Amino acid sequence: MKQLKDIPLSILDLSPIQQGGTAADAFRRTLDLARHAERWGYHRYWLAEHHGMPGIASAATALVISHVAAGTSTIRVGSGGIMLSNHAPLMIAEQFGTLESLYPGRIDLGLGRAPGSNQATMRAMRRSLQGDDEFPQQLEELRDFLRPRGAQARVRAVPGEGLDIPIWLLGSSDFSAQLAGHLGLPFAFAGQFSPAYMQTALTLYRQRFQPSEVLQKPYAMVGINVYAADTAEQARYLSTSHQQMHVNLVRGVPGQLPPPVESMDGLWLPHEQASVEATLRASIIGDPATVRARLQAFIDETQADELIVNSMIFDHDARLRSYEILADARR
Repeated sequence: MKQLKDIPLSILDLSPIQQGGTAADAFRRTLDLARHAERWGYHRYWLAEHHGMPGIASAATALVISHVAAGTSTIRVGSGGIMLSNHAPLMIAEQFGTLESLYPGRIDLGLGRAPGSNQATMRAMRRSLQGDDEFPQQLEELRDFLRPRGAQARVRAVPGEGLDIPIWLLGSSDFSAQLAGHLGLPFAFAGQFSPAYMQTALTLYRQRFQPSEVLQKPYAMVGINVYAADTAEQARYLSTSHQQMHVNLVRGVPGQLPPPVESMDGLWLPHEQASVEATLRASIIGDPATVRARLQAFIDETQADELIVNSMIFDHDARLRSYEILADARR
């Protein structure tokens, strides 16, 4: 059986904007967390693309990746993910070719097919409402731009072509899981907000996997929310910021990351509570011993090859402490 001490730990960051704060504040905290993560032995630091969200600052994902990579030395930095349908594949090849040229051997390109926004924002980005069958075509176009093309090619990604930039497929259901398996690519599942589909997607990925020049066997990274503190009560308290943020999403009024509260009683209606708890039910909340035990149980359940952890914690020092406890649990 896989042991926690042998599983790489990585971080997923949305550069949360605190209530009353600014995107500039969020970016400073992101870089500070990445520097700590590098010292604590985290493997990757991924940023996620979302648009039109008052509480998320990582919309221009490639720019934030460059900000983090420039301020660190060894940790891998990448996208978790770039929503490919929002972009021309050539532009992504050029952007990540630039990143790989600036920070060689440290850049990951994680790709998702969801828009990461609402329909009005999608239209503002000039995105057409395409079906699922468009994503495999866009993916192949992007991969082709990153292959060596030669001077005779009419369209070339410069920089980009011929560079070794690892591509991951991200998903919260079975579509990307099956595609990643078919193409022999690594797969990252969004367990942090889609736990109901987790086992199905992971099983399909492993069943459909075909060895490729990229991978000889499946490699699955699984996302999870972790709220760790020195006491269980403090950890539960910290987790209420994320719960409040999700209540606002359920109500269709996304906002900035709010400070934690002693109790969620009176802050959500029963159907809202049920929705939030279902979305976040794979979260690990507790003191160091609890976190260690539940992480091992999660690895036993998913057989994950790597974990990527999201921690939407309001207080920056408490967020750092949560990730420090997590790193200590692995050691």
